[in-house]
Amino acid sequence: MTEYTVLLTWDDEAYVWLASSEDVPGLALEGGSFDALMERVKYAIPDLLELKDTNIKINFKAERLTEVHV
Repeated sequence: MTEYTVLLTWDDEAYVWLASSEDVPGLALEGGSFDALMERVKYAIPDLLELKDTNIKINFKAERLTEVHV
């Protein structure tokens, strides 16, 4: 089983979740719902990697973007 790590980040300014991954080139998705974005990621990874075998494990890491005032 191949594992991929996906970072899900909440953007306070745009009010969306963003998905990206160093393991999956080209993965750049956004969505207003955390759960819906995770589902989109599950379908996008095999397509982006042109995988025939969808027996993959995705490790999701979530964080929140914070605005820094200087």
